[in-house]
Amino acid sequence: MSVLVGLMLLAASCTGSNESDYRPGTTVPSTPATTVETAAVSTAVAFPVTIKAGNGPVTLEQRPSAIVSLSPTATEMLFAVGAGDQVIAVDEYSTFPAAAPVTDLSGFTPNFEAIAAHEPDLVIISNDIEDIVATLGALNIPVLLMPAVLTIDEVFTQIDQIGAATGHRTEAAELVELLAADLESIVAGLPVMDEPLTYYHELDPTFYTVTSSTFIGHVYSLLGLVNIADPADVDGFGYPQLSVEHIVSSDPDLIFVTDCCGESLESVAARPGWENISAVQTGSVVVVDDDIASRWGPRTLEFLASVAAGVAALQAGG
Repeated sequence: MSVLVGLMLLAASCTGSNESDYRPGTTVPSTPATTVETAAVSTAVAFPVTIKAGNGPVTLEQRPSAIVSLSPTATEMLFAVGAGDQVIAVDEYSTFPAAAPVTDLSGFTPNFEAIAAHEPDLVIISNDIEDIVATLGALNIPVLLMPAVLTIDEVFTQIDQIGAATGHRTEAAELVELLAADLESIVAGLPVMDEPLTYYHELDPTFYTVTSSTFIGHVYSLLGLVNIADPADVDGFGYPQLSVEHIVSSDPDLIFVTDCCGESLESVAARPGWENISAVQTGSVVVVDDDIASRWGPRTLEFLASVAAGVAALQAGG
């Protein structure tokens, strides 16, 4: 199993079960209320602040100035809300933005001594592997657990939470407003479809994929697309490995492959039996950015835009 699929399956184990049901033409979800409680209010940034994170209420007595992020998504959110100068170290997979101070720290095999050596006043994680929360808590290091999400609403909530935790409430609110407007624009710009289009999202060439119960699947559902993997996921795990026979017989209108493995329209078309799939015949094989597709951060709208462009191109060609 590839590293990508392993990380995706690990993230899946930390998600909830609520799935929104947005469709083209419906109202874009309103920005959710931030799950933040302030103990003091001033004309500047209000601290202390309590964030209702995945590990329960976390109180920060003052604005953190030495943040360690062990989550690529959290890293992107931190820089997007203007807290980049407060980040002193990020994990090995936090490759965006370029200014992020990448280290060999890992959120999947945490080295607690190495994390503590940075003397952080806040650590942000997406998985509580090896009891990171309790271990760092014993060292009086605050930890925010921000697990993988299932909906755009939850993305907006996490951005608001990071804004509050870092003293960038206004910037976070402005970012959420911008993302919500972009979402509305992308959905509104889609052509009207007589029938829903079907798709197959390939995590890697061993045919691991995602269903509509995952965040990636949710993004596709925002555009009204139907996932061919849903009927095959009998256990409801969200990340099944499909057979070639299932993919070919399902005849998806669109195929999305990530840029991790060098796949393209030509390589997909060269697979035995795939030349007769509708997506191959119409050239509707879209290469999407692996990192953007697998993270639930501010760049999710870029992923959504690339999917919408594939839909629009197919509709224009039809």
